[in-house]
Order: sequence, then C-alpha cells, then structure tokens
Amino acid sequence: MAKSREINMNLPSADDLFTTQEERDHKNQEYVKDISIYEITDFPNHPFKVRMDAKMVETIESVREHGVLLPALVRVPSLVREKPTGGYEMISGHRRKMASELAGFEKMPCIVRNLSDDEAVIVMVDSNLQREEILPSEKAFAYKMKLEAMNRQGKRTDLTSTPLVSKFRTNEILAQEAGESRETIRRYIRLTELIPEILEMVDDKKISMRPAVELSYLPKEEQAILYDTMESEACTPSHAQAIKIRKFSAEGRLNEDVLLLIMSEEKPNQVEQWKIPKNRLKKYFPSGTTQQKMEETIIKALELYRKREKSRER
Repeated sequence: MAKSREINMNLPSADDLFTTQEERDHKNQEYVKDISIYEITDFPNHPFKVRMDAKMVETIESVREHGVLLPALVRVPSLVREKPTGGYEMISGHRRKMASELAGFEKMPCIVRNLSDDEAVIVMVDSNLQREEILPSEKAFAYKMKLEAMNRQGKRTDLTSTPLVSKFRTNEILAQEAGESRETIRRYIRLTELIPEILEMVDDKKISMRPAVELSYLPKEEQAILYDTMESEACTPSHAQAIKIRKFSAEGRLNEDVLLLIMSEEKPNQVEQWKIPKNRLKKYFPSGTTQQKMEETIIKALELYRKREKSRER
C-alpha cells in the first residue's frame, strides 16, 4: 500500500495578498519619512479647528524659513480598516500641514505609527490638548471622543450618573490625565448636545459655561427657538435664567412667549436699562441694518428732538 506523502504548499497569507510590501515591513514599526501633504487626509471627526490667526501666520513664516522642525504624527489607516484611496491619516500636525502648504512646501516630515482607531483618537486628543488656546467646543468634542475610545478599550464609565460615585472609573482617569475635575469633564461633554449656533456663542464668550450646560438639556427644536430669541432681543440668559428655562422645558411649558418673559427679567448684575423689542424697530430701518447702527441712529434722532424742544421753549 502506497504511503501518502505530505505536500508542503507555501500559500501566501492574507497579509501577503492584500497589503503592500511597505505595509508589511512597517506594520509593527515606527519610522520617519517625508510625505507629500496631498497624501495626508484629516483625522475623521477631528475636533480641533485650524484657524488662520496670528499664530498661524507665525507658524507659516517659521516653516518658510526653517522648515517643519517637529515631524507630524500620521498612520496608515488601511492597516486597521479599509481605505480604498490609500495614503496617510493625520493624528497630530494639522496646523503644521496647513502652514507647509501655505509656505509653498509639497512635503513634510512625519512619524508613521501603527495605531488602532481608539489608540489614534487618544493620541490625537492628548497631543492637541497641549496647545495654549483651546476653544470650549474643541475640548468638549475632544473629551467625548477620548472617553468613548477609552470605554471601547474596556474601561467602564457613566458620565451621566451622579458625581458622588466613589468607584474608580474611566471618567476619573480622563479627568486626572487632563488636569480637570470630573465634574468639569462632564460639563464640557454636555456642550456637545448644543446646536452649532449656541455652541459658537460659547466659543465667542457670549454665553458662560454654567448656563450653556443647562441649555444643553433642551431639545434641539427648543434650542433653535432660544437662539432666534437671543438674536432678536440681543441678550443671553444668566445661569439663573438658564435653570428656569430648563425647568419650563422639562415641564413641557416652554415656548417663545415664556422665553421672552424669562429673558426680559433683570439680572442681578444688570444695570437698569430700557429695552425696546427689535421687531418694533425693524420697520424704521432698511433690511440688514446692524444693532449698533440702529442705536446710533436712535441717539442722533433723540438729540435732534431735544434740540427742537429746547428751541420751542425759548
């Protein structure tokens, strides 16, 4: 009886079939290389804004004179998930990339690191939080993204529960790493529930953190009505007013009339002032007239009126 012989067929692995040699060589390595800025895409849902401000102008001049001194951090996303377009994904260095492009450079030095989606989120947030000036909206979405990534890595948390729970949880770890209190982290994450228009007012320091957190509990439809009211009346709610607005919302009694009533209440630190609803003034001004222009015109009209009255008294 003939003995069966084993046939050793060296079949290629899935990695050999579906990855390039460069990807296989560097899969578990970290290395530095010059990469075309056009091959680097932004990180998905990147919460940090790249603004053309004075610091960006300084960065552009520095890059133009000295080049990019600190390499950006990127990853090859196709190593962890399918990306048909190939290329690289920016983890840290969005401002340096923009500065390089505006300075006329087509390539920039990058550290290429193999990172999972959750690892990339955590590194991206931690590296960008080192900046001096960070908007509340940037912190809000950054903390939320990092917390969700940490949760997926198996660390349990529940930021919506009472802050008095003593069990050591992920939100406490996040707070320690960020140098913030657990309650401050919770408040920042609540800001992600605001509609973009109101969140922008928080960034512009028109609404403070505490009233903004209260307003974040309103349904999006009521937030939209509130925003229109703030715009038309040129005012924003205090913390006490925001608490009252949230209470009326929870009771199902919030509407435009109630908002107008609450917003017209005098604030404790508010100097007594006359208020004329903007809607009553619109018919006297061309469309698009700013509030400042309206006020200047009204003051001039009142001055002319006073002069005329004085002349009549003579």
